[in-house]
Amino acid sequence: MAAKPRFDGEWVRLGELISKAKSKRCGSEIYPVLSMTMHDGIVEQADRFKKKIASRDTSSYKVVEPGQLVVGFPIDEGVIYVQNYPYPGIMSPAYNVWDINGDLIDPAYLELVLHGPKSMAYYADKMRGTTARRRSLTADNLCAMRVPLPSLERQRRVVHLFNTVKDEMAIAGRVVEALDQLVKSRFAEMFGDPAENAMSWDSISLTSLGSCKNGMNFKSRESGIELPCLGVGDFKDRAFINGVSEIGRVTLDSMPAEDYFLRDGDIVFVRSNGNKELVGRCLAVFPDGEKAVYSGFCIRLRVESDQVRIPYLIWALRHPSMRRQMFGRGANVQNLNQKMMAKVMIPIPPLSRQDCFLDFAVQVDKSRFIVQQQIEKLQMLYDSLAQEYFS
Repeated sequence: MAAKPRFDGEWVRLGELISKAKSKRCGSEIYPVLSMTMHDGIVEQADRFKKKIASRDTSSYKVVEPGQLVVGFPIDEGVIYVQNYPYPGIMSPAYNVWDINGDLIDPAYLELVLHGPKSMAYYADKMRGTTARRRSLTADNLCAMRVPLPSLERQRRVVHLFNTVKDEMAIAGRVVEALDQLVKSRFAEMFGDPAENAMSWDSISLTSLGSCKNGMNFKSRESGIELPCLGVGDFKDRAFINGVSEIGRVTLDSMPAEDYFLRDGDIVFVRSNGNKELVGRCLAVFPDGEKAVYSGFCIRLRVESDQVRIPYLIWALRHPSMRRQMFGRGANVQNLNQKMMAKVMIPIPPLSRQDCFLDFAVQVDKSRFIVQQQIEKLQMLYDSLAQEYFS
């Protein structure tokens, strides 16, 4: 092991700070199964996933001790984390495990360094492999990477600074979740379960409220015209998208037909996806006059009826009971079509009640927008700090 750096702020080879851990297999012992996630690091499967995703036979899994570094793949997406649980767990035998020299570097500081812009660029440059999801670094390349190494005291101050920003983002994120829950609770109070329609309002088929159209298909090699394009990856857990700055883009050979362009108030559903949990997810989009299209994996409902307000309709459609109406109980469906959508019966409350809910949702959305702006500013601060300390 190399001697301790002579001065604060020296850049050293990562191999001077970590060493390959002695491999220990699970065998017949019982340990919690850990998984590597892109954004949340190493987590217990029991906490993260509803279904067990580890194979039944975990005898070959590697035992990972607290404080050890685990390198996964694709590493250029930041799949490299410290095991921060206070007890050992087991992980896939495909991962590489390293010991960290805690006398030289704080594990939390090392985790920050390994996700810094300079490190991420290094991974992308040095990765090898033909399958994108399996590309990785050789041990030699990993150890050759140079990392900044100030004094331990300064490392801990840096960790505290970054943790403070992350904590503020987490608090703001919880506020956003609480505001979303507030709208859901208000909807339940005013309308109940839309599938049960306990207030016996008149109902109308979803497809009778307007016109539907599947999204456009295009080839990856098209060129010439670039447009915003709403795709499955843009849905996340959103109920609304305002503007086009947060959705993906696509390049086309020619301008698409007019009916492929989205309009304010269009409701877009995930029509097809390999993950059946995403099929049927919907949101309302407001491109605000900008030209934007939507992908062939989506289907659009353009509401033409004056019997419903968009906020009421979108929250009704996001209710779990409406999803069951659409697909049936226990259905193993990975595609949505207009025939399925026609099965969904939408209760039509008085417009005065819908407008009352609309007013409430608008006020909550204003608060949500302010908090979301705060999150974005904090993320910009975090990124600028990472650039300052780790580039």
